Amino acid sequence: MQQGGGESFAALFEASISGGDFGKEGEIVQGTVVAVQRDNVIIDIGGKSEGMIPRSEFADAMGEIAVALGDRVDVYIESRENDDGLVTLSKEKADKMKVWDEISGACERDELIEGTISQRVKGGLSVTIKGGVKAFLPGSQVDLRPIRNLDKLIGQTYQFKVIKFNKKRGNIVLSRRVLLEKERDEIKTKTLETLEEGKVVRGVIKNITEYGAFVDLGGIDGLLHITDMSWGRVNHPDELFKVGDEVTVKVLKYNPETERVSLGLKQTQEDPWGHVEEAFPPAKKVSGKVMSITDYGAFVELEPGVEGLIHVSEMSWTKKVKHPSKLLEVGQEVECQVLEVDPKAKRISLGLKQLEPDPWSLFTDKYSPGHKIGGKVRSLTDYGVFIGIEEGVDGMVHKSDLSWTAKVNNPADLYGKGDDVEAIILSINHDEKKVSLGIKQLWDDPWPTIFTELPPGKVVDCKVVSIVDYGIFVRVRDGVEGHIPSNELVEPTNEDGTTRPFEVGDTLSAEIANVDSQERRLTLSMRIGEAPAQPKEPKRTSVAPKKSDGPQAGTIGDLIKQKLGNVLNVDKKDDGEGEAEESKDAEGAEETKEEE
Repeated sequence: MQQGGGESFAALFEASISGGDFGKEGEIVQGTVVAVQRDNVIIDIGGKSEGMIPRSEFADAMGEIAVALGDRVDVYIESRENDDGLVTLSKEKADKMKVWDEISGACERDELIEGTISQRVKGGLSVTIKGGVKAFLPGSQVDLRPIRNLDKLIGQTYQFKVIKFNKKRGNIVLSRRVLLEKERDEIKTKTLETLEEGKVVRGVIKNITEYGAFVDLGGIDGLLHITDMSWGRVNHPDELFKVGDEVTVKVLKYNPETERVSLGLKQTQEDPWGHVEEAFPPAKKVSGKVMSITDYGAFVELEPGVEGLIHVSEMSWTKKVKHPSKLLEVGQEVECQVLEVDPKAKRISLGLKQLEPDPWSLFTDKYSPGHKIGGKVRSLTDYGVFIGIEEGVDGMVHKSDLSWTAKVNNPADLYGKGDDVEAIILSINHDEKKVSLGIKQLWDDPWPTIFTELPPGKVVDCKVVSIVDYGIFVRVRDGVEGHIPSNELVEPTNEDGTTRPFEVGDTLSAEIANVDSQERRLTLSMRIGEAPAQPKEPKRTSVAPKKSDGPQAGTIGDLIKQKLGNVLNVDKKDDGEGEAEESKDAEGAEETKEEE
């Protein structure tokens, strides 16, 4: 018994010695899970020694904790017992060391390793590979292009290439980009073998910019410019595409040396301009949408890919449109008329005003030369008066057609903007759409009988029609106006005897002072019965008067005729006819002085 007991004790002692030694630092031992805490897992590795491992080291590829009481696990001893009597253990390091030889062999053989992206970490992603070993995937090695949202890759399983490992530190660095680049190069080689101009190929939108979209044709990218996306107007490529869309495009240009490829999408479709002549003949009424507005007009989309221009001059018959935005706005649906089509230049001229009756046609149907019209003065120039006849149609009265008897240098002396006037249509120019009017033609020419009806010295009642710096214009009767110079005026008086300035519409009495048949000019004087007044020296001002202001001085030819007449009159001084001529010459000389 004693002998047997001794043998049993020796065996137990030997076993306790071998089991009590739980391993050395840097070794892998097997332990039993004795407790699962909130943050840590307690492992019994024998020899009355326990170690603590962070619970996160037991997470699977999806982040779930896969550990329970009694589980047997391999752990790595990082350090012996500390002050708390616990051994520092690591499951991750144990897993790494177990598969290290496999990983090392795979690297030597240039083999790929499969792994599942488990979580996002600083600078990249954490990947769980064989045996639950964690490896690091840098963000720059995830894909061919940077990926903004790495979280969407969590849980995805891929093939990786080991680009760096350190057995001592247990550090493994993976790359997926290396595999994609190799795959891309293989696909690129095949693509370039068949790529040629004019070929229709399929691709995937890889990137979008303001000027176009880059399309992956298979290892090589081509540019689909915004102008080649559609026959219609495209403001930004993202109106048509988004990254990842599949498109069928045509190779427009290909340079094998630079490997630059230009693509076109609209070239795979029928050009809508090929049938515009049939679809939009001149004079056809069409409707469309205003796509853009410029200083000179508005572009209207008639159908996808076909736009026409409404020039600013074709927008209104009657209004002077300063800018198209005053009538139209982008996005507005409008009706218009086709004016001209040029399919070669891809231009369609449209008109907006053509949908309304042409005021000129209405005018010419209603009026002809000789008709009497009434209207308002729209504008005044140095050479005439513009009168509105109908909406959109104006006529001009030249200053020579304003009066039979008053020489009008400035039409503004007789008329103002907005005045109601009547006139006779003298002529109509259909080519230039111009109308010539006359006001004096409302009455017969008074000159054949003016010496009989209005001889010098006759006192007449007249009405002030205009006031100028050098006198006033008066209407003697319809069609007959005259001028009273400033030095022949007598200012009107009020009831209290004070004087006041002349006003348009005043009635007064004046004497016919001179009738100039050559210049067709009638001069009057308010100084009835008095000798003609000497002309006053005009006041000098800092601003020179216009040449057209004031009565015109006699010409040298007039003075020569006057002197010659005086000589002839001397020879006839004895008969009555000579005396009459002398009187007439005196009146002419007086008028010449007044004009000077």
